[in-house]
Amino acid sequence: MSNAPANLALRFLLEIAALVAYGYWGWTQHEGAGRFLWAIGLPVVAAAAWGTFRVPGDPAEAPVAVPGIVRLLLETVFFAGAVMLLAAAGPRTLAIIFGVIVLAHYGLSYDRVIWLLRGAP
Repeated sequence: MSNAPANLALRFLLEIAALVAYGYWGWTQHEGAGRFLWAIGLPVVAAAAWGTFRVPGDPAEAPVAVPGIVRLLLETVFFAGAVMLLAAAGPRTLAIIFGVIVLAHYGLSYDRVIWLLRGAP
């Protein structure tokens, strides 16, 4: 189920929404030059970590190969961070909705979660 086109599209949209949440937090919680640094820098750093640390065998090549559990922890921190920063920036209802959709996605991707927990190569 995790490789179904609709679920992959949802995953992509969730990744983009998480990066937007990071930038939104940076923009709303800082002033002056710091506002631009946080609004642009935080999403760039998060995207770099997201794309760098991968599990061999995932659809894209792994620039830095990590065990499945490490990747799952990275994904948890990435999405949980987005939910928490979105809630801290103000729209708590939106943060809850986003968090529920992320959990639903991982529920639909149970086969990938199991694969990662079993020690994906």
